[in-house]
Amino acid sequence: MVDFSFTDEQQQFRKILQDFAKEELLPNYTKWDRENITPRHLWRKLGELGVNGLRIPEEYGGSGADCVTTGIAAEEIGRGDFNLTYAVMLNGLVGEILAQHANSYIKNECLPQIASGEKIVGIAITEPSAGTDAGGITSTAVRNGDYYILNGEKSGISVATCGDAFLIFAKTDPSKGNRGISAFLVPSNLDGLSTKGYEDMGNIPVGRGSIYMHDVKIPASYLVGEENKGFSQVMNGFDLSRLLIGLQCVGAAMQSIEETIEHVKIRHSFGKPLATYQGVAFPIVTHHTQLELIKWQAYRGLWLRDHGFNHSRVSSTVKWLGPKYSVDAIHECLLLNGHYGYTKEMPLEQRLRDVIGLEIGDGTAQANQMVIAKEIIGKEYRCY
Repeated sequence: MVDFSFTDEQQQFRKILQDFAKEELLPNYTKWDRENITPRHLWRKLGELGVNGLRIPEEYGGSGADCVTTGIAAEEIGRGDFNLTYAVMLNGLVGEILAQHANSYIKNECLPQIASGEKIVGIAITEPSAGTDAGGITSTAVRNGDYYILNGEKSGISVATCGDAFLIFAKTDPSKGNRGISAFLVPSNLDGLSTKGYEDMGNIPVGRGSIYMHDVKIPASYLVGEENKGFSQVMNGFDLSRLLIGLQCVGAAMQSIEETIEHVKIRHSFGKPLATYQGVAFPIVTHHTQLELIKWQAYRGLWLRDHGFNHSRVSSTVKWLGPKYSVDAIHECLLLNGHYGYTKEMPLEQRLRDVIGLEIGDGTAQANQMVIAKEIIGKEYRCY
């Protein structure tokens, strides 16, 4: 039997988040962008609502929710404040990796603080010369007794300027390529670690930037999982984050469409509401339809993950087209609102800037098409 319904508990959770997004997030969405502030108090509020700890086991302060429920949070928070959805996407990815691979000390120390929103933890893989080719990173971690010494530079890292710790990936055996990568939980206040923020086009409250490591000394107990196994750990996690990103973008775009529908109903031209003209109605219908297709493909991918089925191709499809269709829809909404949409008095221009960022992060369109090609054509024909 095919069942597309949500449980009563999931519906109740959605309603709570819808109300929270409408009443507390949406009115201040543009405020944090203009003031260049990461609203940590809202991360803590999301912790109280159970959003931060959805993929963290109950014994560590989370709820151990399934992936579909996590997707609901990404969609609804994305409607209210696109940038706060990083509390869903980032915590889902980091929470899964730590819960599955970290030792008990790290789990007890870090996971409850992530779930509560007291601690923001970023994930640092990308480097100036290694993005899509994550196996090409050059940061190193050299064992020295009971410590590792980390050196290198990470770039384009979300929460770089506001993170309390980072899940940093570095090569412990450079001779093995991506089979020689390990993961470490690194507090941001360690000697030798510094950060620098970017003046980005969007996602301002996310605090994206670079992380610099110069002889950073980290206890061996902060190794996450087995040495040289870090690459496989994070690659599986990206199948989750890419689905959540798709829903995050769809949430922001759907909110824009709903606001625009109200506008074209009351705005008149030549004596008629704009909504009566096919040149207005049909583009709205097109974008709404495309977003619905991505939305349900994303939930299908989350269902597959919950049930242990392969979902890499679905995840890559959602990550490729989710941000693209959402950018197209928000752009159309901006135009349909005329010059009002072009002003900073409306949230459309910021949503456009913010969503464009996720056409890049967590895998470009081309990177995701490579994953899809490998599955439908055959891995023996892949270009890497």
